[in-house]
Amino acid sequence: MITKVLEVDNHTVTTHFILLGFPTQPALQLLLFSVFLATYLLTLLENLLIILAICTDGPLHKPMYFFLSHLSFLEMWYVTVISPKMLVDFLSYDKSISFNGCMTQLYFFVTFVCTEYILLAVMAYDRYVAICNPLRYLVIMTNQLCGTLAGGCWFCGLMTAMIKMVFIAQLHYCGTPRINHYFCDISPLLNVSCEDSSQAELVDFFLALMVIAVPLCVVVASYATILTTILSIPSAQGRQKAFSTCASHLMVVILFYSTTLFTYARPKLMYAYNSNKVVSVLYTVIVPLLNPAIYCLRNREVKAALKKIILCQKIGPQGDETFNS
Repeated sequence: MITKVLEVDNHTVTTHFILLGFPTQPALQLLLFSVFLATYLLTLLENLLIILAICTDGPLHKPMYFFLSHLSFLEMWYVTVISPKMLVDFLSYDKSISFNGCMTQLYFFVTFVCTEYILLAVMAYDRYVAICNPLRYLVIMTNQLCGTLAGGCWFCGLMTAMIKMVFIAQLHYCGTPRINHYFCDISPLLNVSCEDSSQAELVDFFLALMVIAVPLCVVVASYATILTTILSIPSAQGRQKAFSTCASHLMVVILFYSTTLFTYARPKLMYAYNSNKVVSVLYTVIVPLLNPAIYCLRNREVKAALKKIILCQKIGPQGDETFNS
């Protein structure tokens, strides 16, 4: 492959990277392309249906589903940042990505990951208020507060990604670096930098600590209080009903946090191993595919609304309610 570099002030400036992806036989590449394409399209369809159901069905105009619609919207873009380029690479011998393309992909990927961490914490807080303060739920979770919390999640994600990019984009890379991954992620990029990246690593570590640890503490504290409240309910039926309202969210939290923590809580040198690609597939492909299914299978209201959408049934007059009704 022709080396795609520029000479600027006697320094080699990288204009492209090579994504090694999944090096396999051509026949297996075609199989992987088919599997990941089907997964990508199904993920988009699932999340789009959930958004349509929440927007059009009155009983779903509640804070919990308002945040769920943001999660679905986020994950549609989350997978779109990574999957199209990965699918093209399965069918192409040229697996290069431009420097600007790589930085753009990284920026939006970090934005969506950070936003999801915070959004899941906000959803945990919503479940805490619903179960531990049910009589004041609608007083506390007002339209204004829900909008502010959702907007805050997106703002924090965008700002965190911007700060990280300031330090990563200014690093120098020699020649045409070969990234041992199927998309541009922070640690693989730090690995191929040909200058001291300790400052960028420190900033990345500090921001990752804030974005992961703080929401995780909120989630743990919320569910610890929820568990205490549920166990104090005298009837078994009451306990089961209370737990069912947060079981779906808890499963999503466990899936997302466990897979991402396994990757980002480890040293950057671990990206030299192909096993990390498999783990990355879990949270970039599999988890976004499973999340809508988890919410649908365990939630009667969502299943009923989706049935109306799929069967093109008319939505009742409740559809004009606000999400706080």
